[in-house]
Amino acid sequence: MSSLKNLEDLFEHQLKDIYSAEKQIKSAIPKMIKNAESKKLKQALNDHLRETETQIERLNNIGDDLDITLTGETCKGMKGLITEAEDFMKEEAESKVRDAGLIANAQRVEHYEIAAYGTVVEYAKALGHREAARLLEQSLEEERTADEKLTDLAVEMMNMKARV
Repeated sequence: MSSLKNLEDLFEHQLKDIYSAEKQIKSAIPKMIKNAESKKLKQALNDHLRETETQIERLNNIGDDLDITLTGETCKGMKGLITEAEDFMKEEAESKVRDAGLIANAQRVEHYEIAAYGTVVEYAKALGHREAARLLEQSLEEERTADEKLTDLAVEMMNMKARV
């Protein structure tokens, strides 16, 4: 365990945590896509996979700019969320129920990311890391948008099911 003495140390620690989370998400999304039935859900997950790759690039750029090595940490929170999603995918479920559950699991991931990015954006601003704050804010907005899309998709799926 490293010693966190100041906000800069905490900022670095949080960046490493987010980096680990994004790498885990990048590995998990293809499994979710494979388990999804809905074309719209598959597309939303594919879109987020591409965004995740871009977010990892942004984090690498921030690490390079600030001379921070982002590897070596494991985000235990994301590991737990992904394990939960993987366990869900092993459940026997009707395709519409599976898709609804996949959306729920994906939104849990989004909410974790929104909280994480929201925090590091503020740390970056407080520390005067303006470019890092700008890049992190982009990722935060993408996470918020992805969450909104998943909510819209969930509502649409529920409404379609109600009509049947």
